[in-house]
Amino acid sequence: MIEVENLYKSFGDLDVLEDVDLTIEDGETIAIIGRSGSGKSVLMKHLVGLLKPDKGRVLVDDIDIGAIPYEELREVRKHFGVLFQGGALFDSMTSFENIAFPLNYFTSQSDEEIRERVLECLELVRMPDVGPKKPSELSGGMRKRVALARAIALEPRYILYDEPTSGLDPETSNTIDELITQLSDELNVTSVVVTHDMHSVFAIADRAAFLHNCHMHWVGPVDDIHKKPDEILDRFVKANEYHVGDPLRATASQRGQV
Repeated sequence: MIEVENLYKSFGDLDVLEDVDLTIEDGETIAIIGRSGSGKSVLMKHLVGLLKPDKGRVLVDDIDIGAIPYEELREVRKHFGVLFQGGALFDSMTSFENIAFPLNYFTSQSDEEIRERVLECLELVRMPDVGPKKPSELSGGMRKRVALARAIALEPRYILYDEPTSGLDPETSNTIDELITQLSDELNVTSVVVTHDMHSVFAIADRAAFLHNCHMHWVGPVDDIHKKPDEILDRFVKANEYHVGDPLRATASQRGQV
């Protein structure tokens, strides 16, 4: 379980998060939503200790990760996999080497054990044959999937996704959504998805947490987003649900087929 308690964060004179509370239950998929610049990615970085709160705290399995030395934080981070928005693959490495990187860095597994785990991860993201290819040889969606294979290499308890469908075409976005759901079910992980893509939210998430004006404005089951109208949330959802640049996903979402 991850618990965010009374979290405040600012950068200089810019307040980003104010008095934010959020509990993330084991095994759930929760979407953190909000406009660009609303603090979604900043909140996500606090969950894994990449940022420290100005006030408040973040508890991961009852450990205050802002109050422990780096060596202990490093151990906590082994339980996290992170899919960064741009993938963050190493351009000089092959896909295989990218996925093997955390295994080489954090474990003492043999070369054969690492090889088997990398191939297993590539199978899980439905890309068994791309190990020899470098990121420059892959499409944007393929790079995201290789990055996702790397994120699950250490068998994490938590997977954090930062805008996983950003910049992808509708069909590829749907594939990423399917993978998020598949991995959540098959690996029994807790998934935190930072996104403004409401089509993904309705397809993959159990609950949504809506950031607005530095505060956690609304938290609840995805099914309640339309059942319990909130004017501010409703405007955000409608603006993203019917985005003219993504008509295929909008249509599929309306039919419940995304």
